[in-house]
Amino acid sequence: MLRDQIIFQGEFALRILLAGLLGAAIGFERKNRNKLAGVRTHAIVALGAALIMVVSKYGFYDMDKFDASRVAAQIVSGVGFLGAGIIFVRNNNSVSGLTTAAGIWATAGMGMSMGAGQYFIATISTVMILVMQVVFHRVRFLSNEAFQDNLRVVLQKSDGAVKELEEYMTREKIEIKAIKITKGDGNNLKIDFELLFPAGYDRTSFINRLVEKENIVSVRG
Repeated sequence: MLRDQIIFQGEFALRILLAGLLGAAIGFERKNRNKLAGVRTHAIVALGAALIMVVSKYGFYDMDKFDASRVAAQIVSGVGFLGAGIIFVRNNNSVSGLTTAAGIWATAGMGMSMGAGQYFIATISTVMILVMQVVFHRVRFLSNEAFQDNLRVVLQKSDGAVKELEEYMTREKIEIKAIKITKGDGNNLKIDFELLFPAGYDRTSFINRLVEKENIVSVRG
């Protein structure tokens, strides 16, 4: 009886182990890119998802009626809550952690499929996640995204100076989300911009070009 239980549960242990290893592989890629969630996080999420999936499917075999999908559904919502904790907004309103959170959510799905005994699907899913993380990051037109940033410009007060600066940004295809103008020292104006830069835009080069303009005193961002 005990021997049968060990054999019966041995496959479940193998599923959980494989899920943890595949999760670690996904986390290793994230770790190499200095992301918030690395090997341990992804491995534990995948292993935990597989464990809960096994319990969901086989832990209630002694009951006449049970809904195995109910426990599995809680994994999706629970990991979603975990992923939400990784996403945060910086002071410049730029969002960070979305890809990492999505990777953890997908890793949980892989763990669930491994826990359900779908070895092929779990393995292929891991490969696909890794391919998307690695290849899409290296292909520039796929990885580049628009980004927000704040910029403070101090310029010499003159007729049309602010309008000229706005027109320059428009020509550069930089969207001005918000602008605040205050008086500076002497004959200067302090302008705080909230900008949306196009995907792949060289922000440093843009600041250098601004500094070279005659009426620009300083640029900080």
